[in-house]
Amino acid sequence: MKIQQKHVIESIFNALQYISYYHSPDFIQAMTSAYEKETHKAAKNAITQILINSKMAVFGKRPICQDTGVVNVFVEVGMEVTWIANLSLEDMINEGVRQAFTYVNNPLRASIVKDPLFTRVNTKDNTPAVIHMKVVKGEQLNFIVAAKGGGSENKAKFSMLEPDVDIIDWVLEAIPTMGAGWCPPGIIGIGVGGTAEKSMLMAKQSLMEPIDIKDIAQKSNPSNLEKLRLELFDKINDLGIGAQGLGGLTTVLDVKIKDYPTHAASQAVAMIPNCAATRHLHFSLDGSGVAQLPQVDMDSYPQLEMDYTQYKKIDLSNLTREKMALWHIGDTLLLSGSIITGRDVAHKYLKEMIDNGEGLPDGVNFDNKFIYYVGPVDAVGDEVIGPSGPTTATRMDKFTDMILDNTNILGMIGKAERGEDSVQIIKKHKVTYLIAVGGAAYLISKSIKKAKKIAFKEMGMEAIYEFEVKDMPVTVAVDTQGNNIHSIFKDIKIIH
Repeated sequence: MKIQQKHVIESIFNALQYISYYHSPDFIQAMTSAYEKETHKAAKNAITQILINSKMAVFGKRPICQDTGVVNVFVEVGMEVTWIANLSLEDMINEGVRQAFTYVNNPLRASIVKDPLFTRVNTKDNTPAVIHMKVVKGEQLNFIVAAKGGGSENKAKFSMLEPDVDIIDWVLEAIPTMGAGWCPPGIIGIGVGGTAEKSMLMAKQSLMEPIDIKDIAQKSNPSNLEKLRLELFDKINDLGIGAQGLGGLTTVLDVKIKDYPTHAASQAVAMIPNCAATRHLHFSLDGSGVAQLPQVDMDSYPQLEMDYTQYKKIDLSNLTREKMALWHIGDTLLLSGSIITGRDVAHKYLKEMIDNGEGLPDGVNFDNKFIYYVGPVDAVGDEVIGPSGPTTATRMDKFTDMILDNTNILGMIGKAERGEDSVQIIKKHKVTYLIAVGGAAYLISKSIKKAKKIAFKEMGMEAIYEFEVKDMPVTVAVDTQGNNIHSIFKDIKIIH
């Protein structure tokens, strides 16, 4: 078969646009099941937001999550394929990525930086993709295209274990150390055997398989690997980490395992999570044209609405530390008023300016405001801002003391847990840390009524914005007394 270059490029473009706003049906089904059985109020609220956000993203044709991911492509090239092309297959794939991430009707957030050890300059179009190619028998191309968020990718684990070490013990010890920055509920992928790099590749590949743990549980004769999957699925969920680390019944929707023959003296084990914005698509090209993508049955989405009666409305314009002292961890709030944004690089530059005696940039005033850890997607059409979900707050821990010592800030908004030192600093300053739901970026963006870049405007997603929000949903994670909703991570004890 003759494969045309333009069909590869267009198919990659279509796939990346598609997965930016469509969850796969198996994921929606698994999340709906998790919602239906959840009894923990905070966790059920988080799952509700994730499901509502997913459906909103479909209708809006806008990203499920503001972190539109590192593009991962697995491609099998048939040995009988011939080409009508003047680009390499790698260049075709990257051209499709470039077009998808700069598409004017749904631009995706460019998160890839080159020169990673030094300048870390954004490539502006999210290229290059991470591409894995394999030559197989046949006359077609088989693709898996995935977008992998940094919050989950950063939680990957690897170890060279002794051959007799129990992998269940290793997994159950590693899961709590991942915290909530990978945005559970999600999927755990595990690779065992081969070599170091092979185990990592298998862990990533396993995440591309359908969610089928319920089907495995109903088998009369599961294999040894399937029995291991079932045992890990139950034991990880029994840890009680739950949605967004808020406690609850569902931390993982499935556990995937791939293995490979290995050296007799080795047991390489890798583990990679996929988050609540699990995004991947499988398609083939046989020379007949552009890949046909699956139709989505909107009836597969549950009929859910936000229950705002369980939230307390907060006017940020007259909020004080005395009023915040009445908040307790787990309280759900609707924020209205002005907040300032800032991510890693912005914090780094703020620190440099404060250390140099320059003070804050012109126009940046944190007095009696919250800082929101977010790197939004650019707006399109009449949008105020694109999807604007939280980034992992733990990365800002090293800046917490500096920010609180040098501003009159009331608190911070992000996702996942804070380190114990940061919790004590929050307590010392009598401020609060609030969490927004990772995986609800489009939903959250609808609460943002005005958005203006006020500093570091040239830095793309790292720019500082001032947002005017109306009824932005958040949960109190660390209160002014230093009580911490995520303390479960330090309380988990593994029994061998």
